[in-house]
Amino acid sequence: MATALWRRGWRFRWRAPAAAGRVRGAAGAAAGQRNYDLLVIGGGSGGLACAKEAAQLGRKVAVADYVDPSPRGTRWGLGGTCVNVGCIPKKLMHQAALLGGLIRDAQHYGWEVTHPILHNWRKMAEAVQNHVKSLNWGHRVQLQDRKVDYFNIKASFVNEHTVCGVTKGGKETLLSADHIVIATGGRPKYPMHVEGALEYGITSDDIFWLKESPGKTLVVGASYVALECAGFLSGMGLDTTVMIRSIPLRGFDQQMASLVTEHMASHGTQFLRGCTPLQVRRLPDGHLQVTWEDRASGRQDTGTFDTVLWAVGRAPETRSLNLEKAGVNTNPDNQKIVVDAREATSVPHIYAIGDVAEGRPELTPTAIMAGKLLAQRLFGQSLDLMEYDNVPTTVFTPLEYGCVGLSEEEAVARHGQEHVEVWEIFTSPCFSWLSSNL
Repeated sequence: MATALWRRGWRFRWRAPAAAGRVRGAAGAAAGQRNYDLLVIGGGSGGLACAKEAAQLGRKVAVADYVDPSPRGTRWGLGGTCVNVGCIPKKLMHQAALLGGLIRDAQHYGWEVTHPILHNWRKMAEAVQNHVKSLNWGHRVQLQDRKVDYFNIKASFVNEHTVCGVTKGGKETLLSADHIVIATGGRPKYPMHVEGALEYGITSDDIFWLKESPGKTLVVGASYVALECAGFLSGMGLDTTVMIRSIPLRGFDQQMASLVTEHMASHGTQFLRGCTPLQVRRLPDGHLQVTWEDRASGRQDTGTFDTVLWAVGRAPETRSLNLEKAGVNTNPDNQKIVVDAREATSVPHIYAIGDVAEGRPELTPTAIMAGKLLAQRLFGQSLDLMEYDNVPTTVFTPLEYGCVGLSEEEAVARHGQEHVEVWEIFTSPCFSWLSSNL
């Protein structure tokens, strides 16, 4: 992924360091309370980048991070969504699927390939999960090397300068700081109106940590998460169906979205378009029976699957933070934290970066850069602001799709059809010339 751009902006104000003996934080500190220049809540990519940058600038920094298990009981370590249940395992499984296609095409280039070509989910999953665990450990070591205090605690605000963290065993710790950064990210949503969704379904929080193959899978949703997961499952030879309520890849150029789904369909992924799930129930033989409705005709139908994967959106991790005790405002519609161009919330010394912030692209590179720039503004001599326009992104479907700037639909809506010119070229890479890969 390419990194985002940034620009110079607001006037920087110097803040005098805390005087010797003065307790940090306007509300004062209780006995045994630990005090910091910066406290980061959330150990994902953006939060860790901010913490490490501040520590490099000589500040006393702490990170509080805690992962609630998924409804299926899946847990993971330090590093956030990207490392544990997002970009990293997703790209590794995507690569596994691509390799399967290359092996099948190799015979066209003279390689004698033994058929059938079989994929071992357990072996792949173990390798992916071990790699992720090594990254968890690496983040711990990096924090230790930079003298950043790490607390495996679930933090919530006591007041605008203080949080209370609770360990898995119930032990409480009070932490206070001059500056607090919220970088708690988000978690997948479950469609709670669908009977059996929570009891029998999984999400992207679980798929990468399965020990056994998910088997025949129904993926519900049409986001990039849905299509990426469906793509690598199909690529591994699994019977995969995608249920789409309306359009695929909403917010992306729809001509490109159509090319992505057409390619997937031609390579074995099945699509149920214009359908919504009504019920999931477990059959006596252990399989899952899903009932859905065709929105156009109103007709109901059923299918049997081994796994149902929900990919119907994400929700910010803000509800357990007690933001009201600190006076931090959120968008009442989606619970994301409202921020300004400096990443500041409604409380000037409390900031939010990454997926938890309102109006920010949910992309790891932007969160990392936003975190670094924030630390540099707070504790260095930088005036640079994060620039969130024209951020490149990539969708790792079997036919990979990269884009930057406005989609054609957005360009027409903003400038009018008469002011938009579209240039097109269709080509195929040379590796597909002797095969039917594209």
